[in-house]
Amino acid sequence: MKTKFYLLAALSAMLFSCSSDDSSGDNSNNSGFQLPLTSNKFWTYKVHGQTGETRDSLYISGDTIIDSKTYKRFDVRNGLATGFYSNSLRNNGVREFDNKLLLSGDLSMGLGQNLPIALDLTLSDFIIFKKNATNGEALSLIENSVQQDFGGYPLTINYKLKSIGGESLAAYTSNGVNYTDVKTSKIVLRASITTVQTVMGFTVTIPIMQEQDVLVSTQYIANGIGVVYTKTDMQYQLNASIPITLPIPSSGSTTQEEFLDTHN
Repeated sequence: MKTKFYLLAALSAMLFSCSSDDSSGDNSNNSGFQLPLTSNKFWTYKVHGQTGETRDSLYISGDTIIDSKTYKRFDVRNGLATGFYSNSLRNNGVREFDNKLLLSGDLSMGLGQNLPIALDLTLSDFIIFKKNATNGEALSLIENSVQQDFGGYPLTINYKLKSIGGESLAAYTSNGVNYTDVKTSKIVLRASITTVQTVMGFTVTIPIMQEQDVLVSTQYIANGIGVVYTKTDMQYQLNASIPITLPIPSSGSTTQEEFLDTHN
């Protein structure tokens, strides 16, 4: 996996929606839960965040081949999206296999103005949804440690990117619309930051940020429709006593919501 980190990048990032007609495996546990994935399907979302309300238009442009496997390719209108969900799917492929939705492609999680880290990485069949997952079930996990020079300070960023199964809801209301048979799934980015400095002739490791969840994104997926609502919470807290000054706030917190508006 190729991974690059950039600090103070702008917000973009991660995940998901629908199933693929390239499916196999035992689907008996969820034979009634369908996520139709066909070319020219579209979803539009009202995005509420720090910049006010914007609108994303996500659609399936056709098939794409990645590592000899067929996926449905997701794109966004005019190549622009402000929501975490639409940004994480655009230009990437999704396929269904054994009751799971698998994401492959290049993923950017830029947590810039609100969080102290950002990452670009390449995913291969990362599980973003499992139809019969139990609440809290671990689906996929990526762990890595990277180094980045920032403002003259060598930083080590340790992170864990994971997907987790969620609840099954008989009914759910979002944006004034009542949905039935809704399942949730969660994406979590957990990270820590350290730096190595020489103090009075001694080499010491300074914890810049203790390990913590810096991003938690929950998607609500309705039977036969796809994602109808996404809530993404981003927050961090740097250590109060670090003996260096970084050009970022010592803490930050923001919430972004994406509401399904129209679809076909």
